Amino acid sequence: MYRKESKQISLFDFGQKAGLVLDPNNRWIKMSEFIDWDVLEQRYSSLYSPDNGAPAKPIRIAIGALLIKQIEGLPDEKLVLHIQENPYMQYFCGIKEFTREIPFVPSLMVEFRKRFSEEVIWEINEDTFRPLARQGMTPPKKDDKGDKDDDNKKGPPNQGTLILDATCTPADIKYPRDIDLCDTAREATEAAVETMHVAEVGKKVKPRLDKKKAKKEYQKVAKAKKNSAAQFRKAIRKQLYYIRRNLGYIEQQKASGLYDLLTDRQKALLEVIIKLYEQQKYMLDNRVNRVDNRIVSLFQPHVRPMVRGKAAANVEFGAKVAISVINGYVFLDNISWDAYSEAGDLIELVEYYKATYGFYPEAVIVDKLYRNQENIKFCNDRGIRISGPRLGRPRKDEAYDKEQAYRDSGVRNIVEGKFGIGKIAYGLRRIMAKLKNTSEAVICLAFLAMNLVKRLNSICFKFRILLVGRLAWAF
Repeated sequence: MYRKESKQISLFDFGQKAGLVLDPNNRWIKMSEFIDWDVLEQRYSSLYSPDNGAPAKPIRIAIGALLIKQIEGLPDEKLVLHIQENPYMQYFCGIKEFTREIPFVPSLMVEFRKRFSEEVIWEINEDTFRPLARQGMTPPKKDDKGDKDDDNKKGPPNQGTLILDATCTPADIKYPRDIDLCDTAREATEAAVETMHVAEVGKKVKPRLDKKKAKKEYQKVAKAKKNSAAQFRKAIRKQLYYIRRNLGYIEQQKASGLYDLLTDRQKALLEVIIKLYEQQKYMLDNRVNRVDNRIVSLFQPHVRPMVRGKAAANVEFGAKVAISVINGYVFLDNISWDAYSEAGDLIELVEYYKATYGFYPEAVIVDKLYRNQENIKFCNDRGIRISGPRLGRPRKDEAYDKEQAYRDSGVRNIVEGKFGIGKIAYGLRRIMAKLKNTSEAVICLAFLAMNLVKRLNSICFKFRILLVGRLAWAF
């Protein structure tokens, strides 16, 4: 059940105790002003049931806590303690007066991440910061209609710069080795067999599992300093034999009506193990190291390997994230758990830029992966300058503007800096959420938090410039 707040609190509504005076220039108070909490209340209260269940936490508490966690980089347990001890954080979360009671139990953060999915956070980021990214651009006139390549109807002049790039946000998983995955799968099937056999104790003989023998065979290879490819294949083949035999036991127990004794987590894990067995058997029989939709984690089966070709890590395991940067504000364009070419996003993103602002960007700054024939032709037809030289071998009489290329590389450093800040300060270096939807919410929250801090810094910078100017005039 959800109860709507009559109105969101202001600084003067906050019940300040005797001796407690909040600073209106505090960062949490300033950042709370950037978000229209009343609009969020009206728009997303439908995510809750209006009648059934106990009253839910207000939307501002949920989103405020998620943002504080992302900005401060706190685990759920410490986040609750920080909110309990900090009146500014309590105000940011919409609590009406300072209280020493914990605002909610830490486990509720998981429900917040499930409730406010990636789509919801994306909408908040777009509605809040997409208009601010238009600063310095002239709105198109009413008589500016049509396409640029139409002689009779000229569209509005191109304005602004669109910067595009993509990166991988690694998930919190153990480095996947086939032998380790098979060992974990075997242990999970053994646990499932034993769980269902509890109802058959005294009636049937317990199925033979050979747990010690299987573990010893795994450790012989896993703990060795060096193994040949043949030794690895032999060890994997043995583990697959145990998995296949255990799955056969499970099918027999399932036919006896014992499958309901397993938890939902065990049932979901068994489905993943069956798929893992098929993939490992295929690679073993065909002597290949690649298979479509390869499972690299039993507990996060949505994670896929991303071949990035970077010096630090040639392959990363997580979601591929594509973003665009406009006037320093970051917008999430795509999250994919499967490898794909980000070059296919360019045309759609440029058209979305046009639909949002009414004109095309003056320049699109990208790396060489985006520069294919289709994208270059699309930009040239619309008078958009796309960074980089023309495709193919350079002509003898062709003058490539190296100075412009140097300036473009400097502009493109902005998006690289955003990735660096996101991975160092906002948790994108390792996504600690385990579920697919909560991981996507965490990724989107990181960019929303980044924009909040960017907006705060821009206001503080203007305030410092104004203050320095007044001091210089005074002296």
